Amino acid sequence: MINIIIQALLILIRIIDFAILIRCLLSWFPINRNNPIISFIYTLTEPILSPIRNMLAKSPLGSSAFMIDFSPIFAFLLLNLISNLIVGFL
Repeated sequence: MINIIIQALLILIRIIDFAILIRCLLSWFPINRNNPIISFIYTLTEPILSPIRNMLAKSPLGSSAFMIDFSPIFAFLLLNLISNLIVGFL
């Protein structure tokens, strides 16, 4: 039973990773955010990226000198760390 829950969490983490990657790629193109698929991707990823973006805004990386959003990179690292911790507890 525990293995099923752990596998489901790992699959969820991979889905979120993939959604963040898609969101990063879509940010390079002028796409209408009212599209249901795009809206779903933003709805899925924003609860993860927004807190990271707020923390980065208070750090030197968040200064107005940089025009790159580093929050997806930190989200990937954080999700990878969580995934490794889950696998490590097996």
